[in-house]
Amino acid sequence: MFRIVRSVVYAVLHTELDQARADLDQAHTDLDRIRADLDQAYTDLIEARNEQIRALIDAGTASDSAIRAEGAVETLRAALGRATADTARAEGELHALRPELLLDTEDRAALRKLVHIARKQTARATRVYALFHQGALHSVHASVEAAESAAEAEGAPPDGWTAYTPGSGVPGAAEVVWRVQPLPLGGAA
Repeated sequence: MFRIVRSVVYAVLHTELDQARADLDQAHTDLDRIRADLDQAYTDLIEARNEQIRALIDAGTASDSAIRAEGAVETLRAALGRATADTARAEGELHALRPELLLDTEDRAALRKLVHIARKQTARATRVYALFHQGALHSVHASVEAAESAAEAEGAPPDGWTAYTPGSGVPGAAEVVWRVQPLPLGGAA
């Protein structure tokens, strides 16, 4: 069974989809920033270690140089720990957002299909097809095929349908057992 999606619901879905895309873009931006921070922290750590080595070589066994270097290492270790935690958090967010991205893709496909169905259903018909049985109106249908199927369900032979050109003479009602005739709707020609 088809469901018709109202334009308000479609607009809400579209807004939510745009918001989810914006959130995903923001998460990607945050992840890139955190990765850059991690790279910078790693570079700083390497530089600090190099400085520590140089300081140890320059200072020899002096305890004040060792204390300063140890403090720098602890500071860098703390920075590395924070950067590692930030990276883990960002990767967790990225991992959580990937299924949403896939769901967004599936949602877009479903919305396209629903919009297509809705457009087909809302297309304004310009004519209907009346089914006559021995000259009397039997039923009205949206298509010739639907009218012929209704007649066949009532016992009309599946073959033998002929099309009459508009403007040509139509056989009398007594001459034709089943007949489908197009009728224009409203102001349609």
